[in-house]
Amino acid sequence: MEKNLPIHLQEVIFGSSNKKISKQISALESAGKIRKIAQRLYSSNLSDPVDDIVRRNLFQILSKLYPGATLSHRSAFEFQPTKAGHIFLTYKYTKKVSLAGITIRFLEGQTPIEGDNPFFDTLFASQRARAFLENLQPSRGVGPTAKNLTLPELEEKLEAIIRINGETAINELRDKAKIAAETLNMRTEFETLNSIISALLSTHSSKVLSSPLAMARAFGLPYDPARLTLFEKLFVTLQTQEFANRPDKNDSLKSYRNFGFFESYFSNYIEGTIFEVEEAKEIIATNQPMPTRNADSHDILGTYQLVANKKEMSITPASGEELMQLLLYRHKVLMRARIDKNPGEFKDKNNRAGETEFVDFNLVKGTLIKGFDYYNAIQQPFGRAVFMMFLVSEVHPFLDGNGRMARVMMSCELTKAGQAKMIIPTVFRDDYLGALRKLTRQNSPDAYIRMMQRIHEFSANIYGENIDAMEDYLKQCNAFMEHTDGKLTIIPRDFSS
Repeated sequence: MEKNLPIHLQEVIFGSSNKKISKQISALESAGKIRKIAQRLYSSNLSDPVDDIVRRNLFQILSKLYPGATLSHRSAFEFQPTKAGHIFLTYKYTKKVSLAGITIRFLEGQTPIEGDNPFFDTLFASQRARAFLENLQPSRGVGPTAKNLTLPELEEKLEAIIRINGETAINELRDKAKIAAETLNMRTEFETLNSIISALLSTHSSKVLSSPLAMARAFGLPYDPARLTLFEKLFVTLQTQEFANRPDKNDSLKSYRNFGFFESYFSNYIEGTIFEVEEAKEIIATNQPMPTRNADSHDILGTYQLVANKKEMSITPASGEELMQLLLYRHKVLMRARIDKNPGEFKDKNNRAGETEFVDFNLVKGTLIKGFDYYNAIQQPFGRAVFMMFLVSEVHPFLDGNGRMARVMMSCELTKAGQAKMIIPTVFRDDYLGALRKLTRQNSPDAYIRMMQRIHEFSANIYGENIDAMEDYLKQCNAFMEHTDGKLTIIPRDFSS
């Protein structure tokens, strides 16, 4: 009952053995100010459906009507009725009670033990260690009427503890569960829990596991499940669309290198490595860094040496292992002047950009390998390219150079398929980064795909053996402008002329 409120203003009102309160309730009901919604239960809300009122106030109702009950089994994890409307409590008897569309399942068992959590006045909730044990009890039910979560669901909860808080946290849970098991006489359930945890930590056979996520942990390649959901969403969207073929018109070595110069220039500009075009040309022409900007110059050189090499850019991965090898090799070339960024090595600490936290460094390899499975099923070159670009960008496997590596890997997909590579010009930088953020944060791939289609259309017009003419074309398209000064203009060119 809501404290310090007059009875007629409380959404949920409980019947009382106190004659004065009982009389007041009867008077309010007769006056039409409250209504009876269940046995010993009234409400001042005269308009909302009874089911909604009960669900909104469920824990308050349980606390008042069944003091000392413990929210247990699957309900200790879910804190809401199942899809079938069942909620489970350990109490002093076994019984089913129906209440406004909810089935309250009472299971006879131990009263709250040390470590269980007070919840809504006189109601308790099983501590996490106890809840795992309860969910490992034998159960004849299945689905949303069962008292237990499935074994794969429990394994994934345990895997998440290790992934997020490490082995210390899972061992603390195991220690607490061992103590609780003695109190609750759940020694058999503890042995099962102990076997699962040991398998997750690779100190016990993985045969006891059933969840793919848990098995990946046991085999030493844990992955980020949220990212897999994101990759699946992008994969499905790409697979249900048709994309234009845009053959690469830079078929000569000279024109391919010209494109590679501007590809390197803009890819570094996006990351804040800014040079005048003539300065960048001098660095590439002489293969020498500017004395005052050694590391920045090597960024330009490293990117160019990758993207201007058609043989290297025609190599794409055939397996998750090959994907990792290519990433490590190309990152070493790209970042060789920045020793503090561990060129050629995956990150050893977590990184973020603004509000976006990228994949935990412990999950990089497993997430890349899982993501590869989606990439490998895509047939259209454009789809493979933009999926690969997002996969690397989203995992962010290195301390630095992730954006450039993502775009290099994208270009490889296009070159191998004979398609035009893509340049992200300065004027389109905010559109590009904004579409990536929208996909990451809102699980919405449409803006990203549209943006990359526009970039591909634009880039297919950048060709020719005269680098100055190529630069003039880019200027006509406003490519070198900041986004605040202009918009990208696509000027079609007649290849035959």
